[in-house]
Amino acid sequence: MSVPFSPVIPSGHPWRLSVAPMMDWTDRHCRHFHRLLSRHALLYTEMVTTGALIHGDVARHLRFNAEEHPVALQLGGSEPADLARCAQLGEQWGYDEINLNCGCPSERVQRGAFGACLMAEPQLVAGCVKAMVDVVDVPVTVKHRIGIDKGESYEFVRDFVGTVSEAGCKVFIVHARNAWLKGLSPKENREVPPLRYELVHRLKKEFPQLVICINGGINTQEEVAGHLAALDGVMIGREAYHNPWWLASWDSAFFGAAEAETPLTREAVEAQMCDYMVREAAEHGTPKSAIARHMLGLRNGLPGARRWRQVWSDHRLRDMAPHAVMALAHEMPASSSALADSPATADA
Repeated sequence: MSVPFSPVIPSGHPWRLSVAPMMDWTDRHCRHFHRLLSRHALLYTEMVTTGALIHGDVARHLRFNAEEHPVALQLGGSEPADLARCAQLGEQWGYDEINLNCGCPSERVQRGAFGACLMAEPQLVAGCVKAMVDVVDVPVTVKHRIGIDKGESYEFVRDFVGTVSEAGCKVFIVHARNAWLKGLSPKENREVPPLRYELVHRLKKEFPQLVICINGGINTQEEVAGHLAALDGVMIGREAYHNPWWLASWDSAFFGAAEAETPLTREAVEAQMCDYMVREAAEHGTPKSAIARHMLGLRNGLPGARRWRQVWSDHRLRDMAPHAVMALAHEMPASSSALADSPATADA
């Protein structure tokens, strides 16, 4: 069932809690999985470059499932005309928001003159935002860092937000670390530069009229609640991917949604994912491994989780029907012949 997008939902707006755009992870299969867990969380695509859309297969990059709403398209680029064209494509395909990436620190992205290095050119970012705002009716938002390299000036990020907001951006998602453009890998850029949440909170105080959301290193219900007491939204990245069952508590905890009469279970979600695998195979020839990889954290912390992951990851079962794989994954290890030569170990 499609979940309609609305600019206002119970207990807040659609940016109240979201799952971050993550390259190689938040594809449409991952987003379908996350939507089964939370009806209200805002979901983001992986970053899609303007070049990929203008010169590549638009359908491959922009196709998504109707049930993913609310869903946002994140674009990577720095040419206003190209971004405007791609924003129009995103709106035509039905995305609820267009987000500009001003936070990715990878050298490949830097070579394309976009991502975090754009923070050094706020007027250019403002021009990009205005070009998109002028041609679409959905919100145009920006995701960025608090600074670049080792500069620790609050004024840098304040002036960036101030300049870009004047071009029509009203929503800023702030990763509360600097992006070091040289010397660190993208992974290290998510871990080494120190988190400075206080700067994001200061932005909200200085720009109360803007929607200010925070991202970076937030892993618990208590941390989310603490930030929402002062900010407009929280974006969760890797914790949402590695421990997806956490999403199942978000609607009631943060969106004021009533508890379902029939509580959601991991097994029900897994069965729905099997249905989705069958549908995807029939409609698009999608191998189930491309889908199953996103749900491998579903049983984290439960007895048997390790073996369950092994079954769903076993390439020898690639031709087995999804529901049969699920049944095998839930069998006691001693009864499994298909995995007889694999370690049948279980988590404590």
